[in-house]
Order: sequence, then C-alpha cells, then structure tokens
Amino acid sequence: MISVTVATPGQDLTAQWNDLIRRAPGNAFMNPVALKAAFDTMFAAVYVLLAWEEGVESARLVGLWALQHRNVMMLWPALLEARPFNYAFLSTPVIDPAFAAEVMPAFFAAIRKNPALPNVVSLKEMDADSQAYAAIQKTIADEHHAHLTLTRSLRPSVSREKGVKNSGSTRKKLRQDWNRLSALGRLEMVNERTADATKAAYEQFLDLEKRSWKGDKGTAILCSERDAEFTRRLIGDLAAEGNASVALLRLDGRAIAAQVLMYCGTTAFTWKIAFDAEFAKYSPGVLLVDKMTEQLFAETDVQAIDSCSAEGSFMAQIWTGRKTMVDMVVDVGSTRSLVFGMEAARQYGYERLRDLRDWLRSTSLSPAKRRLAPSS
Repeated sequence: MISVTVATPGQDLTAQWNDLIRRAPGNAFMNPVALKAAFDTMFAAVYVLLAWEEGVESARLVGLWALQHRNVMMLWPALLEARPFNYAFLSTPVIDPAFAAEVMPAFFAAIRKNPALPNVVSLKEMDADSQAYAAIQKTIADEHHAHLTLTRSLRPSVSREKGVKNSGSTRKKLRQDWNRLSALGRLEMVNERTADATKAAYEQFLDLEKRSWKGDKGTAILCSERDAEFTRRLIGDLAAEGNASVALLRLDGRAIAAQVLMYCGTTAFTWKIAFDAEFAKYSPGVLLVDKMTEQLFAETDVQAIDSCSAEGSFMAQIWTGRKTMVDMVVDVGSTRSLVFGMEAARQYGYERLRDLRDWLRSTSLSPAKRRLAPSS
C-alpha cells in the first residue's frame, strides 16, 4: 500500500533519498538539500510530496515530488509549479519505477485532498521519455483530468553509450580551438569536488557571469541579492554532500570559463555556464564542456549528463543525444475548474506570443534589403 505525506522541507531525508535514487532516475532539483535551501532562504514556497510503501518493517520512500506554490501575478489564482524553485530545470518526480503506477495517482489525490494546495499544476520541463511521465499520462487518462500540452522540445544530452561526437567537422574545430588557445599559455580543465573548492570556484563563475552580457542586461545572478544568497546556499549545501562542483577552464591559472554542475545518482546536470568574452573567438565554454564530459565519463561513476538547456544551445553541436521535454498544465481536481481554464489560456497565449517573436526574428528585413540590391 502507498501512503503520501505532504510537508515543507526540513526533515532529514538523507538516508531515504539516497536509497531512493539508487532505485530511481535522479533529478538534482528534487534533492531535499536543494529544497531546504530554497525554503530556508524564502526563495520559494516549497511543498514536498513523499510517497511511502507501507506494509514493510519500516516505511520505505518510493517517490518524491517537490512543488512550488506560486502566484504568477496580482489578483490571479495561485497554482502549483512542478519546478520547485526558479533556476530548477527539470520537473520530473523521482519515483521508484516499480511503484510508478501507484505513486502518481496517490500524488494527485494528495494534492486534491490538501486544502493548502491549488489543484492546477504547471509541469514545465518534464522529461517525456521517463516512466514518471508515462504514469502521469495514464493517471490523467484514467481519472479524466483536464489538461493541455503546450510545447514539445528536444533537450541535448549525452551518455557513456552514445551522444559524444568523436569525429567530423565539430571535433576538428574543437581540436583547432584548443590548440590555438593553448598557444597563449598553460591551458587546463579542473573540476574539484570538495566543498571548499566548489564554493571558491562558484564565486569565479559568478564573477564571469556578471562581467558577461548577462551582467549588462541585469540578468546575472549577482544582479539580485536574493538570487545570489539562494544560489550560494544551494551550491554550498549540495557541494557539502558531494553533489555539486564547478568545472573551470584556466589559462595560466586564470578562469576563462566556468560550468556549474549538479549530481544526482549517476546523472550530472550542467546547470549554469559563463565565460570570459575576451576569449570568445576560441569558444572556451564549448571547450570546457567537451573536456568536462570526457573527464566525467573517464574518472567518475557518472553515466549520463543532462544539459538543462534548449535544443538550439551549443551543447546540441557537441552532443547527439536528445531527450523529449514537455510543458503542460493539468487540473488534478475531481472536476474541471475555472482556474484551470484561466491558467491554460494564459500559458497558451504566452507560448503563441513567443512563437510570434521567434518568427519575427527569423523574418528580419535583411533578406528584403538584399533582394532590392542591384545584381552584378
């Protein structure tokens, strides 16, 4: 029998979580340590659904799903966001595959029965290839829940078995860029996993990001004291248990690119990257990720890497693996609600506006100007 408890982050679940991710595909953003960092710093209002297998000597954790209670704007009904905090890039619940068919209906029922939780759930960046997503789809169909799929996309990924480009023009350019950059001085990639080294390297990442175009646009983490406080706590706490690191590409000891990594089970997540614009022509970020991938597969127990990035990112150029990702909205209530209709319409409209923006960008005036130019 499966029972579900709803709690805020705080209780020590280290042993239960570590046991669960030995049996289930991991999600670094659902790590109880990360959830507690978001809750303690008041960065997000997080609720944690815990599914327990009863009837054994002691209850065993077979599922965990963290949800963020959000008000997207004033005078708008609250909803649950399945990415538990901003800067989380995966909303997939962590579920023991042997119990997925039982856990997802129990999760939906727990939300429905809890008066503190809205029934409308926004599922952004859900892994559509996962057993958890299949269980969500089955629960929606079996219980006739109102839902709307907004987008499908492909996320770059790589595993030991497939996904690394070992030949072709991409590999040739990587070798050329590495050799050109090496000619300027001593070039090395380091990825220390100790807590102190990670925290120090994270400060170097923050500095690189602040000095990039993100700093100019005000979107770098250091542009917000609140974001900086949370992410320092997040990376520091994860690093303390060996679940975060910052890979650095250094030229004569100077960091010219930094990739922040999170780990969950045998999966690494490339969370955030920054590089020094002075060296942009050498593609230092691409070189760093390529060397980091090689190091992780050669020297650690990492079996796969999730890019946490969109299909059009540079990682799609060096990795051939892809995950199908879905954004959707679902009403877990017993009947379709007005709130669901409002939220589904809002998100649908937002996605169509993004499509229009992208179309306008792709149909700039430049081609027209070229057509008007006199022929030679």
